[in-house]
Amino acid sequence: MKYRQLTKEQFESLHEDFARFLATQSIDVIEWNQIKKENPKVAEEEMNVFSDVVWDDVLTKTNYVEHFSKTSVNLFKCDAEEIHRIAIKVNWDINLLEQKGFEWLMQNPMDNSVEIFRGTKPYNKDDRNTEIFDLIEKGSSISKGEIYEYFSQLVS
Repeated sequence: MKYRQLTKEQFESLHEDFARFLATQSIDVIEWNQIKKENPKVAEEEMNVFSDVVWDDVLTKTNYVEHFSKTSVNLFKCDAEEIHRIAIKVNWDINLLEQKGFEWLMQNPMDNSVEIFRGTKPYNKDDRNTEIFDLIEKGSSISKGEIYEYFSQLVS
């Protein structure tokens, strides 16, 4: 398994896609229920393969990822060959996880208490999706990139 199995909730929301996935392997609902009952390891393998397909599709379409903590923000732009990072650190008692703190940062990005760093690196072993998945597993969220682009224009 390349990533991790989807959660029960994710499988439930993708049940039609999963049914189509099983259909491509000539497995109907009756046969699927029989496999789950009589051969749970095979059922688990099918769920793992489907999970990897879904994750690969989502990650391939992902262009931006962001991670917020109380006093810092990491913004990532995920290009085809390399990943760009804008790291923002606020050096005073503020909580960027709260609306008030986030709004303060967006209104005062050039304040003396704000440090902004930029960096770019190629993906390890040309495995873009695995690196993005790792960021998500560590608490990052897929985003539309508005915050990244805002800060990118400020520091360019």
